[in-house]
Amino acid sequence: MHFTLADLITDITQNAVEAGADLVELEVSESDKEFRFLVKDNGKGMTEEELKRAIDPFVTDGVKHPNRKVGLGLPFLIQTAEQSGGGWNVQSEKGIGTTVTAWFDIGNVDIPPTGDIPGMFRTILMFNTSAEIVLRRLNLKNDENNEYEIRKTELVEALGSLEKTESLILLAEYLRSQEGE
Repeated sequence: MHFTLADLITDITQNAVEAGADLVELEVSESDKEFRFLVKDNGKGMTEEELKRAIDPFVTDGVKHPNRKVGLGLPFLIQTAEQSGGGWNVQSEKGIGTTVTAWFDIGNVDIPPTGDIPGMFRTILMFNTSAEIVLRRLNLKNDENNEYEIRKTELVEALGSLEKTESLILLAEYLRSQEGE
């Protein structure tokens, strides 16, 4: 089960990385009324039939998790979005990639907590992948307009390996500074 929106986003982004993408884009936007995210990859994509199976909580391909009988990433996202007054959309084309979008009504009592956005970004940047990861953030809460974009390749160039403790500390500080924390 996912406890925060950040948990849901991390799961969906991990799916994009595991789809063999060499470019994964994540956009997170927040206003006083809505929380929205988009995950786009240029990975293997899905046919219409594969997409139907991916959103069915009682079906899994058995490849990613061989001992599991169900796949719950997209079904949890769909359930959470719908129960919190939001919605979702998944577009995919075999051999081209997949785009997952979800939005949530901030005023709905059933919306999970947002979670730690800078911590989520750091986790995603640490995924074991050679793919370029592009993170975009737009925060429009309380009439603010805080917007930034981060590319994994630029961070690695500036910080060195994201496996070193010193780099991860600097990365955490940088991400929090971008959020105004």
